[in-house]
Amino acid sequence: MRSEMDSMSDNQVWILVEPPEGIKPIGCKWVFKKKTDMDGNVQTYKGRLVAKGYRQIHGIDYDETFSPVAMFKSIRILLAIAAFHDYEIWQMDVKTAFLNGKLEEDVYITQPEGFVTPENAGKVCKLQRSIYRLKQASRSWNLRFNDAIKEFGFIRNEDELVFTRSLVGASFHS
Repeated sequence: MRSEMDSMSDNQVWILVEPPEGIKPIGCKWVFKKKTDMDGNVQTYKGRLVAKGYRQIHGIDYDETFSPVAMFKSIRILLAIAAFHDYEIWQMDVKTAFLNGKLEEDVYITQPEGFVTPENAGKVCKLQRSIYRLKQASRSWNLRFNDAIKEFGFIRNEDELVFTRSLVGASFHS
C-alpha cells in the first residue's frame, strides 16, 4: 500500500481540495493480490488503489470511454515476422501505466482508507491523472500513449483504424 501511495504521489495523481458544492466524490478501495512464481510460491504481495468506477455518472464524471485495441491478426503477423527474421521479442509491464493518463473531466474521489491525516480529514482528492477502474482510464492512457509514440515518429495503421471504427461504429480522434 505504501508503494502504491508513493507512486500516486510521484505521478501527482491528485491534489487534496475542499469538496466542491454539490459534488459527491466517487469512492475508492484497496484491492490486494498475491503474486506467485511458476511453482505457486508467493513472490510479492501487492496492494492497488482503485476507483469505484461503477458510481461514475456519464456526462458528469466521464464522457468517452472507448479505447482501440490491436487486432489479433496484427499481433500474429508481428510474431510471424519476428520468427522469420529470428528477432528477439521482449515484453514489458508498466506497473503504473494508467497513472500516466491525463483526465479531461473533473473527477473527485474520497481519500484512501488508512491514509487520511487529521488535518485533511474533510478534503477530497481531485484527480489529475486516471487511476484503475475509472470508466475513462484506458482511454486516457491510450490517448497519452498515442501522443508519446507519435513523438518517436510512428504513425497509426489506418487500415486497422478503419476496421476498428466499422466494428464499434465509433469515431475518435487521432
